[in-house]
Amino acid sequence: MSKDTLALPETRTWREIPQQVRPRAMSSEGRRRVAWGAMRFTMGTLALALVGWGGWQVASSLRANAALLPEVARGDRVRNLVLVTDGVLDRNWLARRLAIPADATLMGLDLAKLRHTVLADPQVSTAAITRNFPDTLTVHISERSPVVRMMAQSGSEAPAMLLVSRDGVAFAGTGFDASMVSTLPWLQGVRLSRTGGSLAPIEGMRAVSDLLATAKLEADSLYRKWQVVSLARLASDGEIEIHTKDGLTVIFGTTEDNLRQIGRLDLLVDASSDPTRPLREVNLALGAQVPVAYGAAAPTLGGPPVNALGAEAAKPLIASPLFPNLHIDSHSEL
Repeated sequence: MSKDTLALPETRTWREIPQQVRPRAMSSEGRRRVAWGAMRFTMGTLALALVGWGGWQVASSLRANAALLPEVARGDRVRNLVLVTDGVLDRNWLARRLAIPADATLMGLDLAKLRHTVLADPQVSTAAITRNFPDTLTVHISERSPVVRMMAQSGSEAPAMLLVSRDGVAFAGTGFDASMVSTLPWLQGVRLSRTGGSLAPIEGMRAVSDLLATAKLEADSLYRKWQVVSLARLASDGEIEIHTKDGLTVIFGTTEDNLRQIGRLDLLVDASSDPTRPLREVNLALGAQVPVAYGAAAPTLGGPPVNALGAEAAKPLIASPLFPNLHIDSHSEL
Protein backbone atom coordinates (compact mmCIF):
# COMPACT_ATOMS: atom_id res chain seq x y z
CA MET A 1 0.00 0.00 0.00
CA SER A 2 1.31 3.27 -1.05
CA LYS A 3 1.29 6.17 1.21
CA ASP A 4 0.42 9.59 -0.08
CA THR A 5 1.96 12.51 1.55
CA LEU A 6 0.44 16.04 1.65
CA ALA A 7 2.97 18.72 0.91
CA LEU A 8 2.41 21.75 3.07
CA PRO A 9 3.34 25.11 1.70
CA GLU A 10 6.61 26.38 2.78
CA THR A 11 6.21 28.81 5.60
CA ARG A 12 8.39 31.74 6.10
CA THR A 13 8.93 33.98 8.94
CA TRP A 14 8.13 37.76 8.65
CA ARG A 15 11.73 38.54 8.40
CA GLU A 16 12.12 36.07 5.50
CA ILE A 17 9.41 37.88 3.34
CA PRO A 18 11.02 40.22 0.87
CA GLN A 19 10.85 43.89 1.86
CA GLN A 20 9.13 44.99 -1.38
CA VAL A 21 6.05 42.80 -0.91
CA ARG A 22 5.37 43.62 2.71
CA PRO A 23 2.12 45.74 3.30
CA ARG A 24 3.14 49.23 4.39
CA ALA A 25 1.58 50.74 7.47
CA MET A 26 -0.59 53.98 6.88
CA SER A 27 1.11 57.21 7.87
CA SER A 28 -0.46 59.66 10.37
CA GLU A 29 -1.10 62.18 7.55
CA GLY A 30 -3.02 59.59 5.56
CA ARG A 31 -5.12 58.67 8.55
CA ARG A 32 -6.02 62.36 9.02
CA ARG A 33 -7.05 62.67 5.36
CA VAL A 34 -9.27 59.62 5.58
CA ALA A 35 -10.89 60.87 8.77
CA TRP A 36 -11.44 64.37 7.31
CA GLY A 37 -13.00 62.92 4.16
CA ALA A 38 -15.38 60.84 6.19
CA MET A 39 -16.33 63.88 8.28
CA ARG A 40 -16.97 66.02 5.20
CA PHE A 41 -19.17 63.33 3.72
CA THR A 42 -21.17 63.15 6.93
CA MET A 43 -21.52 66.96 7.19
CA GLY A 44 -22.57 67.25 3.54
CA THR A 45 -25.21 64.59 4.04
CA LEU A 46 -26.56 66.42 7.10
CA ALA A 47 -26.57 69.77 5.24
CA LEU A 48 -28.53 68.31 2.34
CA ALA A 49 -30.99 66.83 4.76
CA LEU A 50 -31.46 70.17 6.52
CA VAL A 51 -31.93 72.03 3.21
CA GLY A 52 -34.51 69.52 2.11
CA TRP A 53 -36.37 69.77 5.39
CA GLY A 54 -36.30 73.61 5.27
CA GLY A 55 -37.61 73.63 1.71
CA TRP A 56 -40.42 71.34 2.70
CA GLN A 57 -41.32 73.64 5.63
CA VAL A 58 -41.32 76.77 3.38
CA ALA A 59 -43.46 75.05 0.78
CA SER A 60 -45.91 73.93 3.45
CA SER A 61 -46.10 77.48 4.83
CA LEU A 62 -46.68 78.98 1.40
CA ARG A 63 -49.42 76.46 0.69
CA ALA A 64 -51.06 77.32 4.00
CA ASN A 65 -50.82 81.09 3.35
CA ALA A 66 -52.14 80.67 -0.17
CA ALA A 67 -55.10 78.77 1.22
CA LEU A 68 -55.78 81.54 3.74
CA LEU A 69 -55.23 84.47 1.31
CA PRO A 70 -58.70 84.44 -0.25
CA GLU A 71 -60.20 84.39 3.23
CA VAL A 72 -58.00 87.35 4.28
CA ALA A 73 -58.93 89.27 1.16
CA ARG A 74 -62.60 88.71 1.87
CA GLY A 75 -62.50 89.45 5.57
CA ASP A 76 -59.98 92.24 6.28
CA ARG A 77 -61.73 95.51 5.55
CA VAL A 78 -59.91 98.83 5.73
CA ARG A 79 -60.62 100.20 9.20
CA ASN A 80 -57.69 102.60 9.70
CA LEU A 81 -56.12 105.32 7.57
CA VAL A 82 -52.70 106.59 8.66
CA LEU A 83 -51.17 109.73 7.14
CA VAL A 84 -47.48 110.54 7.57
CA THR A 85 -46.57 113.98 6.19
CA ASP A 86 -44.04 116.78 6.48
CA GLY A 87 -46.69 119.44 5.92
CA VAL A 88 -50.13 120.57 7.03
CA LEU A 89 -52.53 118.09 5.40
CA ASP A 90 -54.46 115.87 7.80
CA ARG A 91 -56.33 112.58 7.91
CA ASN A 92 -59.66 114.21 7.02
CA TRP A 93 -58.12 115.47 3.78
CA LEU A 94 -56.82 111.98 3.07
CA ALA A 95 -60.19 110.35 3.71
CA ARG A 96 -61.92 112.81 1.35
CA ARG A 97 -59.21 112.38 -1.25
CA LEU A 98 -59.20 108.59 -1.35
CA ALA A 99 -62.95 108.09 -0.78
CA ILE A 100 -62.46 104.39 0.02
CA PRO A 101 -65.78 102.47 0.11
CA ALA A 102 -66.89 101.20 3.50
CA ASP A 103 -66.77 97.58 2.36
CA ALA A 104 -63.33 97.82 0.69
CA THR A 105 -60.78 95.20 1.74
CA LEU A 106 -57.08 95.83 2.18
CA MET A 107 -56.08 93.31 -0.48
CA GLY A 108 -58.74 94.56 -2.85
CA LEU A 109 -57.30 98.10 -3.06
CA ASP A 110 -55.39 99.24 -6.15
CA LEU A 111 -52.42 101.01 -4.54
CA ALA A 112 -51.14 102.46 -7.83
CA LYS A 113 -54.53 104.06 -8.51
CA LEU A 114 -54.77 105.43 -4.96
CA ARG A 115 -51.27 106.92 -5.24
CA HIS A 116 -52.24 108.61 -8.49
CA THR A 117 -55.31 110.05 -6.73
CA VAL A 118 -53.16 111.47 -3.93
CA LEU A 119 -50.64 112.98 -6.37
CA ALA A 120 -53.47 114.59 -8.34
CA ASP A 121 -53.54 117.24 -5.61
CA PRO A 122 -50.67 119.57 -6.63
CA GLN A 123 -49.97 120.35 -2.98
CA VAL A 124 -48.49 116.83 -2.76
CA SER A 125 -45.05 116.38 -4.30
CA THR A 126 -44.38 112.70 -3.48
CA ALA A 127 -46.52 109.84 -2.17
CA ALA A 128 -46.09 106.21 -1.12
CA ILE A 129 -48.88 103.88 0.03
CA THR A 130 -48.46 100.60 1.91
CA ARG A 131 -50.74 97.92 3.37
CA ASN A 132 -50.30 97.15 7.06
CA PHE A 133 -52.22 94.00 7.93
CA PRO A 134 -54.72 93.28 9.10
CA ASP A 135 -56.72 96.47 8.40
CA THR A 136 -54.53 99.61 8.08
CA LEU A 137 -53.63 101.65 5.01
CA THR A 138 -50.61 103.94 5.52
CA VAL A 139 -49.90 106.92 3.24
CA HIS A 140 -46.55 108.75 3.31
CA ILE A 141 -46.45 112.13 1.51
CA SER A 142 -44.21 115.15 1.08
CA GLU A 143 -45.91 118.51 0.61
CA ARG A 144 -45.06 121.67 -1.28
CA SER A 145 -44.64 124.87 0.74
CA PRO A 146 -45.77 128.22 -0.68
CA VAL A 147 -43.35 131.09 -1.31
CA VAL A 148 -45.82 133.51 -2.97
CA ARG A 149 -49.56 133.77 -3.61
CA MET A 150 -51.61 134.88 -6.59
CA MET A 151 -55.24 135.48 -7.55
CA ALA A 152 -56.72 133.37 -10.35
CA GLN A 153 -59.88 133.94 -12.33
CA SER A 154 -61.08 131.54 -14.99
CA GLY A 155 -63.62 133.03 -17.36
CA SER A 156 -66.56 134.55 -15.49
CA GLU A 157 -65.87 132.63 -12.30
CA ALA A 158 -65.04 134.48 -9.10
CA PRO A 159 -61.31 135.03 -8.48
CA ALA A 160 -59.63 132.46 -6.26
CA MET A 161 -56.31 132.56 -4.50
CA LEU A 162 -53.55 130.13 -5.43
CA LEU A 163 -50.29 129.43 -3.64
CA VAL A 164 -47.07 128.90 -5.59
CA SER A 165 -44.20 126.72 -4.44
CA ARG A 166 -40.47 126.92 -5.06
CA ASP A 167 -40.71 124.58 -8.04
CA GLY A 168 -43.34 126.81 -9.65
CA VAL A 169 -46.39 124.61 -8.99
CA ALA A 170 -49.59 126.54 -8.24
CA PHE A 171 -52.09 124.91 -5.87
CA ALA A 172 -55.17 125.89 -3.89
CA GLY A 173 -53.54 125.28 -0.52
CA THR A 174 -55.25 123.23 2.19
CA GLY A 175 -54.55 123.48 5.91
CA PHE A 176 -52.20 126.47 5.86
CA ASP A 177 -52.45 129.06 8.61
CA ALA A 178 -54.21 132.17 7.30
CA SER A 179 -51.88 134.53 9.14
CA MET A 180 -48.88 132.91 7.49
CA VAL A 181 -50.43 133.10 4.05
CA SER A 182 -51.17 136.80 4.54
CA THR A 183 -47.43 137.52 4.84
CA LEU A 184 -46.65 136.07 1.40
CA PRO A 185 -46.06 138.54 -1.47
CA TRP A 186 -48.36 138.49 -4.48
CA LEU A 187 -47.04 137.19 -7.80
CA GLN A 188 -47.47 139.22 -10.98
CA GLY A 189 -46.23 139.22 -14.58
CA VAL A 190 -46.44 135.50 -15.35
CA ARG A 191 -48.24 133.42 -17.97
CA LEU A 192 -49.64 130.03 -17.06
CA SER A 193 -50.49 127.18 -19.39
CA ARG A 194 -52.30 123.89 -18.98
CA THR A 195 -50.64 120.51 -19.51
CA GLY A 196 -52.70 117.35 -19.16
CA GLY A 197 -55.51 119.09 -17.34
CA SER A 198 -53.27 120.76 -14.75
CA LEU A 199 -51.33 124.01 -14.63
CA ALA A 200 -47.75 123.88 -15.87
CA PRO A 201 -45.07 125.03 -13.40
CA ILE A 202 -44.19 128.72 -13.46
CA GLU A 203 -40.67 129.29 -14.75
CA GLY A 204 -38.23 131.31 -12.69
CA MET A 205 -39.71 130.51 -9.29
CA ARG A 206 -36.47 129.05 -7.95
CA ALA A 207 -34.74 132.41 -8.45
CA VAL A 208 -37.69 134.17 -6.78
CA SER A 209 -37.64 131.71 -3.88
CA ASP A 210 -33.90 132.21 -3.30
CA LEU A 211 -34.33 136.00 -3.28
CA LEU A 212 -37.28 135.93 -0.88
CA ALA A 213 -35.59 133.44 1.46
CA THR A 214 -32.42 135.58 1.64
CA ALA A 215 -34.41 138.75 2.31
CA LYS A 216 -36.51 137.14 5.01
CA LEU A 217 -33.45 135.68 6.73
CA GLU A 218 -31.09 138.64 6.44
CA ALA A 219 -33.39 141.70 6.30
CA ASP A 220 -36.81 140.79 7.63
CA SER A 221 -37.77 144.47 8.11
CA LEU A 222 -37.40 144.97 4.36
CA TYR A 223 -39.07 141.68 3.44
CA ARG A 224 -42.22 142.45 5.46
CA LYS A 225 -42.83 145.48 3.20
CA TRP A 226 -42.57 143.51 -0.04
CA GLN A 227 -46.07 143.31 -1.50
CA VAL A 228 -45.76 142.20 -5.13
CA VAL A 229 -43.14 140.18 -7.00
CA SER A 230 -43.19 140.73 -10.76
CA LEU A 231 -41.60 138.36 -13.26
CA ALA A 232 -42.51 140.48 -16.30
CA ARG A 233 -38.83 141.17 -17.05
CA LEU A 234 -37.32 137.92 -15.85
CA ALA A 235 -37.21 136.06 -19.18
CA SER A 236 -36.13 139.08 -21.26
CA ASP A 237 -33.72 140.90 -18.90
CA GLY A 238 -33.03 138.45 -16.06
CA GLU A 239 -34.59 140.86 -13.56
CA ILE A 240 -37.09 140.49 -10.72
CA GLU A 241 -39.17 143.50 -9.69
CA ILE A 242 -40.31 144.00 -6.12
CA HIS A 243 -43.09 146.48 -5.30
CA THR A 244 -43.29 147.45 -1.64
CA LYS A 245 -46.24 148.53 0.45
CA ASP A 246 -44.93 152.10 0.63
CA GLY A 247 -44.66 152.47 -3.16
CA LEU A 248 -41.00 151.65 -3.80
CA THR A 249 -39.98 149.59 -6.85
CA VAL A 250 -36.77 147.57 -6.48
CA ILE A 251 -35.15 145.77 -9.41
CA PHE A 252 -32.99 142.75 -8.59
CA GLY A 253 -30.67 141.04 -11.06
CA THR A 254 -30.57 137.25 -11.18
CA THR A 255 -26.86 137.27 -12.07
CA GLU A 256 -25.91 139.27 -8.98
CA ASP A 257 -25.50 137.93 -5.45
CA ASN A 258 -28.80 138.27 -3.58
CA LEU A 259 -27.22 139.07 -0.24
CA ARG A 260 -25.04 141.81 -1.70
CA GLN A 261 -28.01 143.41 -3.46
CA ILE A 262 -30.13 143.30 -0.31
CA GLY A 263 -27.29 144.87 1.66
CA ARG A 264 -27.10 147.78 -0.79
CA LEU A 265 -30.86 148.24 -0.63
CA ASP A 266 -30.77 148.30 3.16
CA LEU A 267 -28.10 151.04 3.12
CA LEU A 268 -30.09 153.15 0.63
CA VAL A 269 -33.32 152.83 2.60
CA ASP A 270 -31.53 153.86 5.81
CA ALA A 271 -29.93 156.84 4.06
CA SER A 272 -33.24 158.06 2.60
CA SER A 273 -34.62 159.71 5.69
CA ASP A 274 -36.08 162.81 3.99
CA PRO A 275 -39.88 162.30 3.93
CA THR A 276 -40.24 164.97 1.20
CA ARG A 277 -38.01 162.97 -1.20
CA PRO A 278 -38.92 159.31 -0.74
CA LEU A 279 -37.30 156.61 -2.83
CA ARG A 280 -39.34 155.75 -5.87
CA GLU A 281 -37.13 153.22 -7.70
CA VAL A 282 -33.86 151.41 -6.99
CA ASN A 283 -32.10 149.35 -9.68
CA LEU A 284 -29.74 146.82 -8.11
CA ALA A 285 -29.25 144.77 -11.27
CA LEU A 286 -26.26 146.79 -12.50
CA GLY A 287 -23.79 145.83 -9.80
CA ALA A 288 -22.04 148.51 -7.79
CA GLN A 289 -23.63 151.27 -9.90
CA VAL A 290 -27.10 151.66 -8.40
CA PRO A 291 -29.45 154.08 -10.21
CA VAL A 292 -31.90 155.63 -7.76
CA ALA A 293 -35.02 157.70 -8.47
CA TYR A 294 -36.76 159.92 -5.93
CA GLY A 295 -40.22 161.36 -5.96
CA ALA A 296 -42.00 164.25 -4.32
CA ALA A 297 -44.40 161.69 -2.96
CA ALA A 298 -44.16 157.94 -3.06
CA PRO A 299 -46.60 156.42 -5.55
CA THR A 300 -49.24 154.20 -4.04
CA LEU A 301 -50.26 150.81 -5.36
CA GLY A 302 -53.99 150.87 -5.83
CA GLY A 303 -56.25 147.87 -6.08
CA PRO A 304 -58.05 148.08 -9.42
CA PRO A 305 -60.84 145.54 -9.96
CA VAL A 306 -60.30 142.55 -12.22
CA ASN A 307 -61.54 143.67 -15.63
CA ALA A 308 -62.87 141.51 -18.46
CA LEU A 309 -60.91 141.61 -21.70
CA GLY A 310 -63.73 142.28 -24.13
CA ALA A 311 -64.18 139.46 -26.63
CA GLU A 312 -61.53 137.46 -24.79
CA ALA A 313 -63.49 137.45 -21.54
CA ALA A 314 -64.37 133.79 -22.00
CA LYS A 315 -60.70 132.80 -21.98
CA PRO A 316 -59.14 131.79 -18.67
CA LEU A 317 -57.62 134.77 -16.89
CA ILE A 318 -55.13 135.00 -14.06
CA ALA A 319 -54.98 138.33 -12.27
CA SER A 320 -53.20 139.73 -9.26
CA PRO A 321 -55.37 141.90 -7.01
CA LEU A 322 -53.01 144.78 -7.83
CA PHE A 323 -51.95 144.06 -11.38
CA PRO A 324 -54.68 142.47 -13.56
CA ASN A 325 -52.41 141.23 -16.35
CA LEU A 326 -51.76 137.58 -15.55
CA HIS A 327 -53.21 135.07 -18.00
CA ILE A 328 -53.83 131.34 -18.21
CA ASP A 329 -53.90 129.85 -21.71
CA SER A 330 -56.32 126.98 -22.19
CA HIS A 331 -53.85 125.31 -24.59
CA SER A 332 -50.43 123.94 -23.72
CA GLU A 333 -47.34 125.99 -24.46
CA LEU A 334 -44.17 124.08 -25.35
